[in-house]
Amino acid sequence: MPKKKRQCDEAQLKWFEEALERIKKATGARTQVQLAEVLDVRQSSISDAKRRCSIPAEWFLKLYRSHGLDPDWLSEGVEPVYINASKAKIPADTLLRETPAPYGRMNSRGRVVPVSTMAGVDKEAATWEPKPIEELSVPESFCRPKLQVVKVDSASMEPVIGRGAFVGIDRDQNEHPDGDLCAVYFPHQGLTIRRVYMQGDTFLLKAENEKYSDLTIPAAEMDQRTVGRVIWVLQNLSPM
Repeated sequence: MPKKKRQCDEAQLKWFEEALERIKKATGARTQVQLAEVLDVRQSSISDAKRRCSIPAEWFLKLYRSHGLDPDWLSEGVEPVYINASKAKIPADTLLRETPAPYGRMNSRGRVVPVSTMAGVDKEAATWEPKPIEELSVPESFCRPKLQVVKVDSASMEPVIGRGAFVGIDRDQNEHPDGDLCAVYFPHQGLTIRRVYMQGDTFLLKAENEKYSDLTIPAAEMDQRTVGRVIWVLQNLSPM
């Protein structure tokens, strides 16, 4: 009987795909044809490697010689990117913007997203629009089709959410379950994040910090003023 071919398990396939993706990004190869040219191998060799979920050691050696790349970074994503930076074709900072982020699932691939101020573009406007001020790498598992990330500039939700924290808001979610954290816009003030409770024909927006007053909004205005629900918070818990 013919010998059964060895099958890759899920973990091996994930490792292979991530390592191959690092090779493509570091060399600028977008297709299998281009990758074969960079590695000076046949296209069938790449297909064979994928079937085995194994990257030949000689590929890593070739990439060190041609691009100065560190085999440990190619294989495991461990920095530095380059051993010989003088042969670098693409700046390391550009490559690292797409590397795994330190939060979320193990080895979750990161995505760079814009971060807005709480004030937005214009605090006088009737609706809130984001004003990007920086970027943040977050795991893909943290992303949503309408994700909005803001940097908190208020202490109203301390100690749950500290000043300077990054907050992920899903703009597709406009429901207001009691006790959930929602991002709500107040003209002339900007965005605020509070726990929301419905009380008759009004909504109570409750602060965690006792030094801040609770806010109220007529129920009829709540849908229009709600930017979305908070789905995650990233912050430094260590004393500054």
